[in-house]
Amino acid sequence: MSETGKPVALVVGAGDFIGAEVSKRFAKEGYAVCMGRRTGDQLQPLVQEIRAAGGEAHGFTLDARSEESIEQVFSQIEDEVGPLEAVVFNVGANVHFPVRDTTSRVFRKVWEMACFAGFLTGREAAKYMVPRQRGSIFFTGATASIRGGKGYAAFSSAKFGLRALAQSMARELGPENIHVAHLVIDCGVDTAWVRERLKESGIEVDQMPSDTLMDPKSIGEAYWNLHRQSRDAWTFELDLRPYGEKW
Repeated sequence: MSETGKPVALVVGAGDFIGAEVSKRFAKEGYAVCMGRRTGDQLQPLVQEIRAAGGEAHGFTLDARSEESIEQVFSQIEDEVGPLEAVVFNVGANVHFPVRDTTSRVFRKVWEMACFAGFLTGREAAKYMVPRQRGSIFFTGATASIRGGKGYAAFSSAKFGLRALAQSMARELGPENIHVAHLVIDCGVDTAWVRERLKESGIEVDQMPSDTLMDPKSIGEAYWNLHRQSRDAWTFELDLRPYGEKW
């Protein structure tokens, strides 16, 4: 519990859509929500929104690819906010490059963001949770986690690696009463980036059937439901897609 008596959750990669909705969903349930992103100043509107709704929120500048940054933020949260009950890794790195145009720099950066950063986050969470014998560690995956796509060699390899990390952690930490889960977001999520990509391909988003794109709030709800599962029926992998998605 935090100093205010609230359980504590951390969202690594608390962007404007999925990460924000996960944060708001946990705050709604009475959690002290900590949020980290590379540009910590951009978290202030979200922090203020959660606080205005009566929740507790804290923003942190966090480079998830940096071991030092991860260690420092986890330590600060544990010391100043309270013991972490839930940690969500939600860093993206979705880029499209034909393999012949994929530089070593791009490949390495995508791997660092979508895979290596997940390792750092998961390892640090385990360090604090295992001695307490409780907690949840969740990872946001994508279609690329299970199926490589044309032009997504860097992204797919990183997301494949993140899924393998999550599997290994689940098998190792489950007996320690730590719930590790991996979510496959197998669709387009209703974000500004996705809307722009669809517009570029000639698709008018506002003319698409309702619920064709996934509402980030629905993902936040899925994360909350995972966290509250009874340990006699834990889910490791949950794939989410709209009713009309082809798969």
